[in-house]
Amino acid sequence: MKLRILTVIGARPQFIKASVVSKAVRQKHEEILVHTGQHYDREMSRVFFEVMKIPEPDYNLGVGSGPHGWQKARMLEGIEKLIIDRKPDMVLVYGDTNSTLAGALAAVKLQVPVAHVEAGLRSFNMKMPEEVNRKLTDHISKLLFCPTKTSVKNLEKEGITEGVHLVGDVMLDAAIEYSRIPTDVLERNGLVAGEYLLLTVHRPVNTDDKQSLENIIHALGGHKVVFPAHPRTVKLIASHGIRVPGNIKVIKPVDYVESLTLLRNAKKLLTDSGGMQKEAYFFSKPCITLREETEWIETVESGWNVLTGSDPDKIMNAIRSFNPTGEKALFYGDGKASEKIVDILSR
Repeated sequence: MKLRILTVIGARPQFIKASVVSKAVRQKHEEILVHTGQHYDREMSRVFFEVMKIPEPDYNLGVGSGPHGWQKARMLEGIEKLIIDRKPDMVLVYGDTNSTLAGALAAVKLQVPVAHVEAGLRSFNMKMPEEVNRKLTDHISKLLFCPTKTSVKNLEKEGITEGVHLVGDVMLDAAIEYSRIPTDVLERNGLVAGEYLLLTVHRPVNTDDKQSLENIIHALGGHKVVFPAHPRTVKLIASHGIRVPGNIKVIKPVDYVESLTLLRNAKKLLTDSGGMQKEAYFFSKPCITLREETEWIETVESGWNVLTGSDPDKIMNAIRSFNPTGEKALFYGDGKASEKIVDILSR
């Protein structure tokens, strides 16, 4: 049976995941793609549709940035109207953003089944907005597509066992597909493969606190660093009055293909991103996670990821001496998660 699936996306990681899942969905079903506009900056949104050839959104709600309550309310209003008008058989959401929860809430209130890609992740830190979003979404979803065995176990501990499917990680599908595309990002930024560290910082726990952000930046002294900076992070560095030393090259946000190229050619990754921790694992790059916890516990347990928070001594020590080696287990599947998701939807 051909389904009408309304897919909700709104942030960078969701564009990446949708790029591979939408392609698979559209081979068998009708998809209505809704962009909430949560990431409204061109570098953070539009460029992903151009470079990765994600299907053009059928609707863009243009919500933009704002307080959590205001932002979710505008998303809920827009998505609810589309569900009523277009009458989908299912609403598909990704990950843990405000767009995720808004899409799931709008659907469940109208008694439309929710399918959640990347279900079951837990940081066990309810101070993180993402943790609240993902937990609530999981508990109202009909189909839960888990990337790892750990995520399946997390759901089981919360009493969620029906509709749970271990499919692997769609980010691995995307990394395999898009790492083949050539780019001149190294040449354009005067970088030499293997001679720089890659830094990404965007989470409020690091950016909103002046001391944390200052600690991270100052811990990088003496190293060649490239820093694709989120627009919000750039504003906060300025408002905090933090001086970025000359060894750190701050560049505009890069598209996904360029991001993969920067990562594959870096010595090490320093990040507070969830997705990039996995990408580092995919490409056997040491990952220094600027957080106190991670949803991707497998990367830590296997010895390829170390948690430092914003502690400058821990960061400097990891840059100096964290050098994992050896075989890596295939925690994240076989690169065919998208096909498995569509097969389950079709059944």
